[in-house]
Amino acid sequence: MSEAITREMMAQRFRSFLPVVVDLETGGFNAERDAILEIAAVTLTMDAEGNLMPDATYAYHVQPFSGANVEQSALDFTGIKLDDPLRQRVALSEAEALGEIFRPVRKAIKSYGCTRAVLVGHNAAFDHGFLNAAVTRCGIKRNPFHPFSSFDTASLAGLVYGQTVLARACRAAGIPFDNQEAHSARYDTERTAELFCAIVNRYKDLGGWALAQREQGLDEL
Repeated sequence: MSEAITREMMAQRFRSFLPVVVDLETGGFNAERDAILEIAAVTLTMDAEGNLMPDATYAYHVQPFSGANVEQSALDFTGIKLDDPLRQRVALSEAEALGEIFRPVRKAIKSYGCTRAVLVGHNAAFDHGFLNAAVTRCGIKRNPFHPFSSFDTASLAGLVYGQTVLARACRAAGIPFDNQEAHSARYDTERTAELFCAIVNRYKDLGGWALAQREQGLDEL
């Protein structure tokens, strides 16, 4: 299968949306008030057989915005230490972190001939809400992500595997999960990406993707 056909399959698989997996670690549950502490994104690609696969990971520590709230319970849960010297050296402002995430996402959208990215997350509404709030705070005009559409792997995994907790869903899908590594944006995003790909590819293997291809005429490309 040629690269052009693979590109077309990727563009058409989600109606010209490019799924990008995102996870944020935050200082609480209020997107308007609480700080983003870590952000990570995994772009996806597709092989010649139409299997979805993780591609590249982008992960950053984030400095709390001016006046942001950070709950101690959130720090205890994630294990993030705001006063860690290494973190203080490498942490980016919200605007810088979003710029570093959005740049490769825009490149991937263009590469696959898609029109926009769609956020994939485990309990996606949480991450989407914080992402949109940060975009507004930073005055970013060109957000590559759809403002409200998303794919939620908690819901999808509940449907496919009967599990909604990320660790349990990954294990049900045969994906190793280390609880000691969990609750870092990089680790959770990479496991969520593997889980999303496993679900999409399972549907393809059961014949659903072949049916979609026939309906859209992609099997004739």
